[in-house]
Amino acid sequence: MTDFERTPTPESPGSGPDTTRRAGLRRLTAAWLAPLAAGIGAAAPAQAQVEPAAARRTVLRVSTPAVPDDWHARMWTVLRQSLDAAAPGAFDVQIHLSGTLFKQGAEPAAMARGNLELAALSAADLARRVPEFGVFTAGYTLRDPAHQQKVFEGPIGESLYRRVTAEMDIVPLATLYLGTRQLNLREARNVRTPEDLKGLKLRMPASREWLLLGEALGATAMPLAFGEVYLALKTGTIDAQDNPLPTVRAAKFHEVTRQIVLTSHLVDGLVIAVSSKAWQALDERGRAQLRAAARAAVAFNNENRLKEEAELVAFFRQQGLQITTPDLDSFRRAVRQAYAASDIGRAWPAELLERIAATR
Repeated sequence: MTDFERTPTPESPGSGPDTTRRAGLRRLTAAWLAPLAAGIGAAAPAQAQVEPAAARRTVLRVSTPAVPDDWHARMWTVLRQSLDAAAPGAFDVQIHLSGTLFKQGAEPAAMARGNLELAALSAADLARRVPEFGVFTAGYTLRDPAHQQKVFEGPIGESLYRRVTAEMDIVPLATLYLGTRQLNLREARNVRTPEDLKGLKLRMPASREWLLLGEALGATAMPLAFGEVYLALKTGTIDAQDNPLPTVRAAKFHEVTRQIVLTSHLVDGLVIAVSSKAWQALDERGRAQLRAAARAAVAFNNENRLKEEAELVAFFRQQGLQITTPDLDSFRRAVRQAYAASDIGRAWPAELLERIAATR
């Protein structure tokens, strides 16, 4: 759902795939102009040679709310590099970070309209049309990142991916680990049970699934776009936000908060997906290259995110934040009771939750 919350950013100039593409374009340009220099052919045939080559270049626009320093922003550069290596000059991957192309949550509609080719979509985004995906917005459904990957790489993920394609004109390619979500408070307080969060204004993404999770944790959930969270914390419009620890640092939320409560309430993920229109335009080889590139991006994200998560508690303590662990059993009980009593939770197939729990 992401949100989702070091080294050069994906848009860093001077090296990498952009340099490779520019060098390739210079070689292509020289090849196109050579017949003119030799006096062979007229202007019209030369132009005719340029246009088909340009038409074969597949444009893949990427939209993400992720800030440049976050791993799930930087992974798009890995995807672009993978495609450039597999098919030089065949793809033009255009990366738009920080919600500059489409706001968070608007990506599925843009993909269905053909205005966007690639995005990393949250479970809440997908649950709007495929309600079963909502189980991954529920607290304490997945045990850990390894469990998440086994679920999505197995028959459960395959079945859900097919439903998404049929219902949303979107083709899921892979699921990445966004991180384990924790609570991040503007002012420190003693938090042992969900009762201790009563009245706390907790920012959540603007969907009913996210808002239910915030309420299940005991807080007062407030919908707010990711790009507005930093200022809202600074001014006191909200009291807290929840995100994985790498996102807290990447978005600099630690600058305007004083406490992290390690509720570990959601093992969060995003689904890298391509619009059906773009997918259908690719041949089998192009599809295999894109799927492989998505998996390379996921592997990069997951490896670095797990490593960073292991280091961040010490970092935040050094920044002066209080790090506390509540009574996790009380949170699990409260969350499960809240979902059992909700229309959202009752709509999920009981056997799906059982199959997820049984996945080892």
